[in-house]
Amino acid sequence: MRSQDCNFHHLPVLFQECMDGLAIKEDGIYVDCTAGGGGHSSGIVERLGAKGKLISLDKDEEALAACEAKREAMGAEDTWTLVRSDFSRIGDVLNELNIEKIDGVLADLGVSSHQIDTPDRGFSYMQEGPLDMRMNADQALSAETVVNEYKETDLARIFREYGEERFAGRIASAIVEARKNEPIRSTTALAEIIRKAMPLKARKEDQHPARRCFQAIRIEVNNELSSVSKLLEVVPSLLKPNGRFAVISFHSLEDRLVKEAFRKLESPCTCPREFPVCVCGKIPMGRAVNTKPIVASKKEALENKRSGCAKLRVFERNEEEWRWQ
Repeated sequence: MRSQDCNFHHLPVLFQECMDGLAIKEDGIYVDCTAGGGGHSSGIVERLGAKGKLISLDKDEEALAACEAKREAMGAEDTWTLVRSDFSRIGDVLNELNIEKIDGVLADLGVSSHQIDTPDRGFSYMQEGPLDMRMNADQALSAETVVNEYKETDLARIFREYGEERFAGRIASAIVEARKNEPIRSTTALAEIIRKAMPLKARKEDQHPARRCFQAIRIEVNNELSSVSKLLEVVPSLLKPNGRFAVISFHSLEDRLVKEAFRKLESPCTCPREFPVCVCGKIPMGRAVNTKPIVASKKEALENKRSGCAKLRVFERNEEEWRWQ
């Protein structure tokens, strides 16, 4: 891992709300599942004492290089550990570090400002760049592969399921037709194909016509929803009593996963509704700290437009041990 800044920038969304939500203890052990540029991570480290520990995960090498530069500048080498990994492997990472239980976990599920603003990463439909979208540059599957090699039915499916795009079929058809002449290799070329495939009225919506499809392709390339589901499944059992799990989501698919996972942890009973008493023996593992998602203030939304769709949900584990599997 390189120890330079890499010009990696990322504005941490809902920063103070995350710090408050984690209820950080000076001697606690915390995991930042999505280190990004180290904004949230450095905030956690600043609140830890000499006995505290933070493990920051990210599969983006440039993100970890930026974190390493921050760690060195803070003199936090003994407190702050960096690991290149997908956050779905959090359990394995902690095992490798001989850590059994932790006091808190933060997961910011958004794409970093650096990734979006770097044309060569291929995340933006607003800038010319290669069709890439890989958060881990070492993996084989890229956006170019999805766009040029997936069947029309599969393209339509991911646009519909991951982008909630109502014109998924006609956009997929337009992509397949366009690639018959030559491969689609750039972000702007794809964005233009998508734009032209949409009805004129839809092109005039507030958001860019390609936004939903780019989101869908990014989710497919990085297997995002599967990783989020695995994270939500694993983390609660890793928390100490009163441990906190804070998750920031940026679109409805992620938020629904988080909301439903927390609901099941809070109300795990599987008995039929007609049963007068519970006989399954499952007790709540904890509680959702906020009944409604925490959103950005008007001030933050104006200063950082990417915070406008962010939703923070926080779960706290019960004081007693969990008694169901």
